[in-house]
This record gives sequence, structure tokens and C-alpha cells, in this order.
Amino acid sequence: MRKLYFVLTLLSLVFNLSCDDGDIITIELDFDDTFYSCGIDNLVFYKTKDDPSESLSLKLTGVTLDDILDVDAGGIFEEDYIISSTNPFNYRTYSNTTLPNDLFCSDVPNSEVDITKDIQSTSGIADVKTVLTEADDDGIPSNLEDINGNGDLTDDDTDNDGIPNYLDSDDDGDNVLTINENPDPNGDGDLSDAQDTDGDGIPDYLDDDDDGDGVKTRDEENDSTDNNPANDITNSAIGPDYLNPQVATVVPATGYRGHVYTQYYKVTVILRNIDIDILSADELDFGELEDSALTKTVTANPVFN
Repeated sequence: MRKLYFVLTLLSLVFNLSCDDGDIITIELDFDDTFYSCGIDNLVFYKTKDDPSESLSLKLTGVTLDDILDVDAGGIFEEDYIISSTNPFNYRTYSNTTLPNDLFCSDVPNSEVDITKDIQSTSGIADVKTVLTEADDDGIPSNLEDINGNGDLTDDDTDNDGIPNYLDSDDDGDNVLTINENPDPNGDGDLSDAQDTDGDGIPDYLDDDDDGDGVKTRDEENDSTDNNPANDITNSAIGPDYLNPQVATVVPATGYRGHVYTQYYKVTVILRNIDIDILSADELDFGELEDSALTKTVTANPVFN
């Protein structure tokens, strides 16, 4: 939980306090590190807390979630939004002991919610930043899929199917998913112990002939021709034919299995120079957006060769 600190300036003439004008008192507001969003045509970022019940919210008029997920070629979106009467930032307090989950997401205001204080800032800047990370979740960290070691993940494509290894769920194109070829058996991030069935120095997840019998793994189908060699088993004591050098049945593959990878969007907001009457801050880290829409599954179409 991040503790948000605001500087509160109390004028003695207004509040009848025995202190000099300009005395500084710090108010601590305990809010989570994360925030949430609502809205279709107008996006609202918000966070709430109970005991006491409070909320912070930022409205971005005419902005949608898709807008801020529209990253550039480098996977980045950055935009500075001017806080104004149409893009207000609000701090609110409530008499309610707890706040409803749909406080900012309901088309009709909840009549049971009693706002006791609503202070609005119509000046300042909201820095919104989105960073896209893509991964195939194949058991190998993306940084270890730089096979040629040049620091560029996009040009490492072991099976030449048009999908770089860090997004390819089947790096060697043998129709056995990388995650099922034990690239990191003990999960310690060290791939030196990756499974290598034929002992040729090439781990199975990068080897198109895992058992070294001269037949490509993807072509070792027998009982079925479904582009999945893992379910073709002649000798159950040994396992699939593609791991059994004694079986070299050839049924040429006609395509690759479907590939999927995941996109992870991280959205953060920094508020600068907000001014809410007695609340002011040069910079406020609003946190990181939590939303199921920030994780997307993408179906890739590898080129069969």
C-alpha cells in the first residue's frame, strides 16, 4: 500500500487556528498502489478506501481505454492530459462506512452514497504512460530467447516461421510446444539442464529431431495426423515415437499447431501540479491500473515451411 502525502496549508483567519499564516500540516491518505477504470467514451481513473471512506478520481473526457493502449512500434504510449473543468481531478470523502464497488461505474448514481466533501482540481497535468510487454509464456524468460546474443529479440526465429522465439510457443517448429519439452526442468532460470533426448548438444525445444533417428519430430505421426506428435505412441513403455529412436515412421506434417502469445499492458499515471484548494502536491504517483483488459491473448499464424 502506498501512502499518499499531501501538503495542507491552513490559514488561521479561515480556520481560527492559533498558528501563523502558511503553517504546514501534512495529511496522510492511505490508498492502494493500484487504481481502476470505468467509462466507454469518457475514461475515469479512480481508487477508493474505507475507514474513513475516501476516493481519488480523474476523468479524461473523450478518452477511451483503447486510446491509451494504442502503443507505438516500440510498445509505448505516452500522453500528457491537461487537468481542467472537462478533465477534473477529485478528492471526496463520504459518510458511508463502506463504498460500493460501482461507485464510479454505474450510469445511475447510488442514492445510498453520501458525499460529505468534494474538492476538485481543474489545473495540473496527468502523465499517462502505457508499456506493452509480449511473451509466449513457454517457460523461458524472454531475455533468454536472444539466441544470437545481439540484444534484439525480433531476429531470433529458430524455425523460420515468421514468429520470433520470444513470441513463439513452439520455437523449433516440431509441433511439440516448447513448454512441454522441458527447457528449464527445475525452473531456476538456467537452461543448461534443458532436456536433450538424443544428447546432441541441442536442447529438445530447439531440436527439430529430438530422438536423432533422422526423422523430423513433426513428421513422426502414426495413429493420428493432427500435427501433434505427442499423441503418437508405438511403445507405451518408452513414450511418444518422436522420443523413441527405434521408431521412425514418417507421416509428413501439413502445418503447424496453432500459436498463441500474451500481451501485457502496464498503465501508470503521474499527476503533476494539482491544486485542490487546501490540498496541493507537486507530483502524485497515482499508481498502476488494474484491469482484466490489460492482458490479451493473441493468435499467431506461423508460415509453414
